[in-house]
Amino acid sequence: MVEELKQYLSGITPLDQEAMEMTRIRWSRVAKPLYSLGVLEEDLIKIAGISQTSRVDIEKRALVIMCGDNGIVEEGVTQTGVEVTAVVTENMTNGNSSVCIMSERAGVDVFPVDIGVARELVSGERYPLIRKKLAYSTKNFAKEPAMTRQETIKAIETGISLVKTLVDAGYRLIATGEMGIGNTTTSSAVTSMLLGMDPRLLTGRGAGLSDEGLLRKMKVISEAINLYKPSCKDGVDVLSKVGGFDLAGLTGVFLGGAIYRVPILLDGFISGAAALAAEKIHPGCCDFMLASHVSAEPAGKLVLDELKLSPLIQAGLCLGEGSGAVAAIPLLTMASDIYQRMSSFEDIKIEEYKPLGGA
Repeated sequence: MVEELKQYLSGITPLDQEAMEMTRIRWSRVAKPLYSLGVLEEDLIKIAGISQTSRVDIEKRALVIMCGDNGIVEEGVTQTGVEVTAVVTENMTNGNSSVCIMSERAGVDVFPVDIGVARELVSGERYPLIRKKLAYSTKNFAKEPAMTRQETIKAIETGISLVKTLVDAGYRLIATGEMGIGNTTTSSAVTSMLLGMDPRLLTGRGAGLSDEGLLRKMKVISEAINLYKPSCKDGVDVLSKVGGFDLAGLTGVFLGGAIYRVPILLDGFISGAAALAAEKIHPGCCDFMLASHVSAEPAGKLVLDELKLSPLIQAGLCLGEGSGAVAAIPLLTMASDIYQRMSSFEDIKIEEYKPLGGA
């Protein structure tokens, strides 16, 4: 356990096995073939264990989008510049980004958070900006650590406190998103360090790099890992050396899900890297996570496998912003409707299905 976060993490307790068993029994009595909704059934069972009741409720749901810039952009590891982060974040506050349009259709409330964007932002009225700026971008980790340890802890605590605020407001499912040019570079670096794997196996083209740009990105990450790895003693150190404010904030959101007992829905590789950091900081908090989709980034599936999470969608998504997480929410809602409203075998007076073996 990380000493500075002990006051938060000491309250985490395991999933409620009784609520999960009651949910399994209810699924077995719904008048449909056994296990025929696959991962959707398992996710609702997990939600019951998280919320400590078999009366699954995910009607009020939020998307938290952590927005911040990354100094590593100076090394030419991206196709666009830092100015894009601010523009897209402001567009989000007006409801004018891909994930905002998707969220409107999916019935999800959007909460854009400025945790480290490189300039001051003007907020729109549709989804007002949550101002939590800790700095104007991280440092360039090719030259110095991205953040101090205390900045990293503050970012994690910011994510934790946002979860508490949302839970207190009645939200029962929280999706994760991010906006920050350069954050596939930070995510690849963080994942490489946490898993002890060659970054060349985990690093992709992000929003679109040439072959030359991809090689440069891999080189920058490899050199940073060689520089910082000997001094990293925990997940907080890894985030502070090569991560970003958005990643650290999302790490706090995942930890907050375990602390305040609300399911947290991963998006793609970037939120997956934050989820992995949360799991390294407090093993077992992955029990409070759900996977939405498999990112098209090279490490997308690997991170989910490490967290032992099964995704709902495989569609080659790599948009970010929380788009994959929001896309999964209607699936979970439909499964919840079936779970709560569909007739049982007893209701329609036919014999229940029985498990007979096989796959």
